[in-house]
Amino acid sequence: MCFAADASPPELPNERVRAVAGDLVHAEHVELASADGTRMSAALARAPRPGGPGVVILPDVRGLYPFYEQLAERFARAGHDAIVVDYFARTAGLAPRGEDFEFQPHLSATTLQQVQADISAAVAVLRGRIGVRPVVAIGFCFGGTHAFLAGANRALDLDAVVGFYGKLSPGRLPRPAEQAGSIGVPLLGLFGGDDPDIPAAEIEEFDTALRQAGVRHQLITYPNAPHSFFDRSFDEHEQACNDAWHRVLGFLDRLPVTAM
Repeated sequence: MCFAADASPPELPNERVRAVAGDLVHAEHVELASADGTRMSAALARAPRPGGPGVVILPDVRGLYPFYEQLAERFARAGHDAIVVDYFARTAGLAPRGEDFEFQPHLSATTLQQVQADISAAVAVLRGRIGVRPVVAIGFCFGGTHAFLAGANRALDLDAVVGFYGKLSPGRLPRPAEQAGSIGVPLLGLFGGDDPDIPAAEIEEFDTALRQAGVRHQLITYPNAPHSFFDRSFDEHEQACNDAWHRVLGFLDRLPVTAM
């Protein structure tokens, strides 16, 4: 499991908070149709003071979970409308899930095509509501790998992708390094230096493949940080969390924002 059941994402750096007292920032549960017709659950957090690209959050193996709903609210407070997708509607239905959710059978049933259909639906919701063009996929663990792979699918019409500790040898999925030649958007990757599932050699391989393909990218490794270091309870990794927030929000800032 990527994090404890009661984990929560780190707070935003104070200087990046655009919301002010009285602004309501709350992730609401919504239901939408995936691009393949499946009804799926999602959580949408509207920015009270929009100021940048919209964000599609691709969670880890838990799918739609409070950690990621809180993260969507953090992005909204920073000025980014955000939506969290749930991968498991096809096999687990739309009902809310608690910490006892047995994710593995549902995770094993997902396919790349299904996840990308869900991403496409989330992109359509953001583009239809926020009135600006840029949309960025930001994924964690299983979702981080899917964020990297989504950057190689031009049909998703993403403007950039960010992966937190996305596995680079993900078993059933294509290896992101092998897809580098198809990635057509800026990419940011954030990794823990003490993550045995993502060795430094694989990060170096991915970096080389992206560089050879001419992809604008940055891969950051935080020494001694574990897998899923982006967690408010990890006091010893506060510096890594703060730096990660600054890098992600700065990455979003550098994307051109144009009216639709």
